Amino acid sequence: NIGYNVTTLVAGLGIGGIAIAFALQNILGDIFASFSIYLDQPFKKGDYIIFGTEEGTVKTIGLKSTRVEALQGQEIVVSNKTLTDAIVHNYKKMDYRRILFNFSVKYETHTVNLEKIPDIVKEIITNIKMVRFGRVHFFKFGDFGYTFEVVYFVDTGDYNKYMDVQQEINFAIKKHFENEEIEIAYPTYWQKPNK
Repeated sequence: NIGYNVTTLVAGLGIGGIAIAFALQNILGDIFASFSIYLDQPFKKGDYIIFGTEEGTVKTIGLKSTRVEALQGQEIVVSNKTLTDAIVHNYKKMDYRRILFNFSVKYETHTVNLEKIPDIVKEIITNIKMVRFGRVHFFKFGDFGYTFEVVYFVDTGDYNKYMDVQQEINFAIKKHFENEEIEIAYPTYWQKPNK
């Protein structure tokens, strides 16, 4: 120390080092998280991901943050550490989609026509390319009609393809039901009669 008292200087450097360490903690955490993303590759540029309440297409993965383009067009900037700590759903890596949907027919539908519905729906789904039939069942007596539950699989993770398939199924069901004079149920409201 060449004759000088450096106790105060050393103490100051110690406190300064601690302050700098705290300041760099989040930055270093994000940098290490970016290495984790690079090595583990839970997602990459172009993948469609959902994390927390946010979702969109990955645009860039930087050292500190990842930029995601939301469906509405805005850019979401999220720290890499947040992404490595979160549950991330990567829809780009889907090989297939399992789809479950319901529909109801009116309570006035005759039992003979009700029994035709599973065969009608099965035939519609089995005739669509890239689609595997799962099941169709008379599920329950719903609030507005007899409810059927349908399950099928689309052999792609592409959301637009799934929507094309569902639309094709909906149109076909409507067409077949019109031919069989089966009516889709809709909410009806009634008032309890006065005594």
